[in-house]
Amino acid sequence: MEISVSIGNDSISIAIESPFRIDLDSVVGQIEAFCSSKGTAINGVDVRGLISQMARGIAGCERGCPADAKEFVDRGFKEFSLAYIEGGILTAKAVIGNNKELSIKMFPDF
Repeated sequence: MEISVSIGNDSISIAIESPFRIDLDSVVGQIEAFCSSKGTAINGVDVRGLISQMARGIAGCERGCPADAKEFVDRGFKEFSLAYIEGGILTAKAVIGNNKELSIKMFPDF
């Protein structure tokens, strides 16, 4: 599984070895460091909860996508705008510090 995080034209990629055992401290730390390098901060946006829910939505696709991913999008998640893209890709967008848009895409590994 892979996560792509972008702010404006800049992005980073984070590889996830096991969607069922994500090191959330590491992933969130990398996202916070990326945001900081772009002159912004997460400002209380629940990235940790989002990553966990996105992984469940995508990993659940193994039982019959797009049901699990689409259910997650339909339920929504806090301040994020969610979308499902064909192939099991989930995207989430939220406005963070300095009025910048944080975009997170999670790609399945199947």
